[in-house]
Amino acid sequence: MTNEQHAPQPPRARRTPTTRRTFHNDVFVDPYEWMRDKESPQLQRFVEAENAYTATRMAHLEPLRERLFDEFKSRVQETDMSVPTRMDGYWYYVRTQEGLQYGTQCRLPIRGADDWDPPVIDAAQAPGELAGEQVIFDANVEAQGHEFFALGGMDISKDGRWMLFGVDTRGDERYDFSIRDLDTGEELPERFDGIAAACFTPDARYVFYTVLDDAQRPYLIRRHKVGTPVESDVDVYEERDERFWTGVGISFDDRHIVIGTGSKTTSEVLMLPVDDPEGEFTPVIPRREDIEYDVSFGVFEHAGEQGEDIPIAVVYHNAVNPNFEIDVIDMRAHKPPYRLGDGVTIAVGSPYGTELGDRVAPGARRTPVGTPFTDARNPALLQGVRGLAIEGIAFHKNFVALSYRGDGLPRLAITTKGQAARDFLSGRPWSFTELVPPQLEGDDDPADVPALRGFEGAAGRMYSIGTAGNPSYEAPRMRYSFTSYTRPGELREIDPATGEDTLLKAATVLGGYDARAYAERSIWVRARDGESIPVSLVYKKGAPLESMPMFITGYGAYEISTDPAFSVARVSMLDRGVLYAVPHVRGGGEMGRAWYETGRRLNKKHTFEDFVDATAALQDCGLADPARTVANGGSAGGLLMGAVANLAPERYAGIEADVPFVDALTTMLDPSLPLTVTEWDEWGDPLHDVEAYQYMRGYSPYENSPMPADDGRVDEPAIPEPAAAQPARAVWRDGEAVEAYPRIFVTTSMNDMRVLVVEPLKWVARLQAAGLDAVIKVEVEAGHGGGTGRYKRWRDVCYENAWCLDVMRATELM
Repeated sequence: MTNEQHAPQPPRARRTPTTRRTFHNDVFVDPYEWMRDKESPQLQRFVEAENAYTATRMAHLEPLRERLFDEFKSRVQETDMSVPTRMDGYWYYVRTQEGLQYGTQCRLPIRGADDWDPPVIDAAQAPGELAGEQVIFDANVEAQGHEFFALGGMDISKDGRWMLFGVDTRGDERYDFSIRDLDTGEELPERFDGIAAACFTPDARYVFYTVLDDAQRPYLIRRHKVGTPVESDVDVYEERDERFWTGVGISFDDRHIVIGTGSKTTSEVLMLPVDDPEGEFTPVIPRREDIEYDVSFGVFEHAGEQGEDIPIAVVYHNAVNPNFEIDVIDMRAHKPPYRLGDGVTIAVGSPYGTELGDRVAPGARRTPVGTPFTDARNPALLQGVRGLAIEGIAFHKNFVALSYRGDGLPRLAITTKGQAARDFLSGRPWSFTELVPPQLEGDDDPADVPALRGFEGAAGRMYSIGTAGNPSYEAPRMRYSFTSYTRPGELREIDPATGEDTLLKAATVLGGYDARAYAERSIWVRARDGESIPVSLVYKKGAPLESMPMFITGYGAYEISTDPAFSVARVSMLDRGVLYAVPHVRGGGEMGRAWYETGRRLNKKHTFEDFVDATAALQDCGLADPARTVANGGSAGGLLMGAVANLAPERYAGIEADVPFVDALTTMLDPSLPLTVTEWDEWGDPLHDVEAYQYMRGYSPYENSPMPADDGRVDEPAIPEPAAAQPARAVWRDGEAVEAYPRIFVTTSMNDMRVLVVEPLKWVARLQAAGLDAVIKVEVEAGHGGGTGRYKRWRDVCYENAWCLDVMRATELM
């Protein structure tokens, strides 16, 4: 007998050709459509067989997994706590304890109205041991008896007595909310089961909550009067447009109940004063198709000619500029209803490369995204920024914080409230100061990398920065946080008046970790259509910088940016000589709205091509080895993984796809499935648009992946059986033989409501039937985010990384 006959074989899935869909004169026959019934005994047996096969295939990696887990644990300060944050009359914080899966929410009373210095607390103390400390929610206790446990929201009344909280013990992202008396620990009889979210009015007399429909869409807002039966609750707003999701909350100044509703491209805000909770919600600005906006209200304290307050409305919108602008309206001169464009524009994004850029400036649409942008209305620090996108502004009593993006990275600026008022009243650009992370002492740029000499780019750490933990309007100082790929996060606090910048907490990484032992670089890679794609690279100093094993990861959807962030697990990869690469592909938001527009709908293939072109550039320059390259992505990034496996299989030795959206066209054709209608703005509407159908038909990974040459055969074993030792012949959709294909490792969850488990299961079954190397690990209890509990998550990431390192042949430390 041959070694191949002794090798473990995957289960043989039943193949029953079924005409799953007939649209636009195209018929798709799917032999694995029967897997859609996840409750069927046959599918349950198949999942068990696949998990058993994966366990057998992965068994040899157990020693490596344990080493990775030990390395992970050795770097983590397991008993720790967050920096206390002041909200109303208490300091709130979370404790974690060695050996326990979840954090414990605690609080201490403030020491007085002017108490803005967080209390010094011994993290080693047990929760509740400190004098005056109150444990308000111990997830370790609440999770007992549940395989899956997730806290889905928590709101506390302004007086600190009542807590509204929701938990999910199924993994389906439907939360059961309860009201608890924090003085007694007792819970009120009313419950709100299977909802999306909920909030108190500040006095806790009313609860407003969001109901999900059968397609998992938050569509209905209800009002509950505390102390009355839930059956008597009142519907206050219903979103009838199936493209829109809705939600409810309390404005930052506690003056309004706010309903926000929006699709991928359109939004609307409705408000109701908190002192009239049974009144009617009214739109602040009526919705307009393809216009997004948000609005908040505030004051410039004592800024009037007679020392009076100046009331203002702050509107963030893209009615004029696709990359958004911020308008400040003097409410003394403008009365509601407001119009988009009212007031004074204080910050505006770049129109370059956007679909509607020409309405801002002639020729802007065809101007490269990375062209430096200037506008006389902008603060000085925004002049000449590439890919400028305005992301938001926050008004507090003592400071104003501006968030924006430039050169592919998040940025943050601050000014005092008094200076903002003076600039506003004088009509001049505002005097913001950019916050830059303090340098790491003794840090230096990495040595020259000969392979990268032909690329534009720069050495040095790439940071994510943003405001953090500023729930109190009255706070005299602003908290902000930053992190890089190799520098653990820091939480800092800056005094806007003096510029004094204080470190509150630096993330602890044990085991002698030194960020200065690792290098970061950013380069720009030319894509096949001429666009320049930013790529982040991370590696250990001293690693051989040629033919490296490479772990390359991406996402590229929903205008979500893949920004720098520290990872404890990544250190184990870097220490084994792995090059960590992140192509910031189109479809994300790294370079603003144009980056998103050119990677969605009928431009979606740019996302896949960008990723492949970045991979090829790093391999062709000699830095990375194709035979030791593993790609990774999850959810929409899992679609990216399936697409690049089909587009350029020779570039990857392996691909890890987590909860992958690989049967995209089938899902987008079925409006009864969760999320489908809301997703048409992202992917296109193939149900009603033949062009969108044909475009998605050309890239949807499942139906374009390799298949067995005899794919029409009906094969119905009573139970899943091992496949024959004789390998099948794999062919592409057009019948051409498959010459190369990466090894595939898929993770998924039975209760995932975002990417149904049928998608990755069908994909893996098809690849296995074609004789290709594909394994799948199915979480039986979890949802889209995987399992819960920190030790469970640590083991999961070590399980996945062990497979990746094995494929990259990088299992030993340098």
